[in-house]
Amino acid sequence: MKTRLSRIALCSAALYTLAPAAMADQYQTVEKLSNQTEQQVIDWRRHFHEFPELSNREVNTAKTIAKELKAMGYEVQTGIAHTGVVAVLDSGKPGPVVALRADIDGLPVTESVDLDFASKVTTEFDGAQVGVMHACGHDTHIAMLLGAAKILKEMQGELSGKVKFIFQPAEEGAPAGEEGGAEMMVKEGVMKGVDVVFGLHISSDTDVGTIEYKPGGIMAAVDTYRILVKGKQSHGAYPWISVDPIVTSAQIIMGLQTIVSRELTLIDEAAVVTVGKITGGTRSNIIPSEVEIVGTLRSLNNDMRMQIREAVTRKAQTIAASMNAEVEVEVPWGANYPVTYNEPALMESMLPTIRNSAGAENVKLTKAVTGAEDFSFFQQEVPGLYLFVGGKPKDLPADQAPGHHTPQFQIDESGLKTGVEVLINLTIDYMNMQSK
Repeated sequence: MKTRLSRIALCSAALYTLAPAAMADQYQTVEKLSNQTEQQVIDWRRHFHEFPELSNREVNTAKTIAKELKAMGYEVQTGIAHTGVVAVLDSGKPGPVVALRADIDGLPVTESVDLDFASKVTTEFDGAQVGVMHACGHDTHIAMLLGAAKILKEMQGELSGKVKFIFQPAEEGAPAGEEGGAEMMVKEGVMKGVDVVFGLHISSDTDVGTIEYKPGGIMAAVDTYRILVKGKQSHGAYPWISVDPIVTSAQIIMGLQTIVSRELTLIDEAAVVTVGKITGGTRSNIIPSEVEIVGTLRSLNNDMRMQIREAVTRKAQTIAASMNAEVEVEVPWGANYPVTYNEPALMESMLPTIRNSAGAENVKLTKAVTGAEDFSFFQQEVPGLYLFVGGKPKDLPADQAPGHHTPQFQIDESGLKTGVEVLINLTIDYMNMQSK
């Protein structure tokens, strides 16, 4: 990998010094075709927004994606990682394989935004009837990648290599007891032969036309954890004959909060330890026998990730022992993603492309976020870049922008064209670098 990345940097310098006229023509062509395709991209986005589906249940979403790709002239693979869709554009000329990825699942959120194409979909989730909404912008990701697929097909003669379009299900996490998402796609071989991967995420609090980037870790690793505290049940009036798992759990929860504040070198990276759910007891006058604690851990480098995992286990066990209770600690438990890591050498080599696509003044270095992304599984296989694309109206203050994963989430569709253009230009420029 180091050899290939060194070659990227050298080829980048050659590309940007030796072919300015050809580059200018390329960017103008991409912009022209993006303008022509913009309304179709918006129409695609509105369709997927109106008819969202949950993780590993994106059956109709996948059918629509496959239908649109076939109409463009692609041969399509379906059923990858349950409902994933993949298409390949072969230029017929030697060159690298560039993968472009979009996630396709919605969330169990009931939409409250007054739109003509607002979701009215409901379904069963975790035993309850819930609304379904694209409350994180995956509908825009599908639309932008379809737009890129359409334009790259039209520009096929200018390519050198192959483009693999990956429409990935279950980024938000597979249902309990199921596999899914990027990790399952990797297991099923979707990254075989791929040289590099690019992905985007819409941002509701970033101005339209803006792209945010960061070398290194841009999104956190996530580890879900579970602690089962086992005590001895008794009548609430006689606590001295119990081993109280509720009091023990309270002590454990407070102990967990000292991991970040007292054990981690926070001047290096941020981290989060959150307790999200506590379950135990049946009524006011019974001390129960068990309490379950469930939460999430976030970290931005692997050493810190391992340190937090160890500390959760150690603190739970030692605090429980001091209370005469027992614990079972599972970390990770369920969903766990690596750090979303932008290879610095690749970031440096592709930064001119990003600036040429959006305008240098619209490309911003950002800080890492403690949200997580399973795009990171693709980046463990090959070098990759993950960028944020603005979806906020410029006249809306950032602190008033609706948050992701909320019923109020919405974006300004004029930002989609920027995403389409940067996906295309990253693909073509990377191919050109590797062909020099």
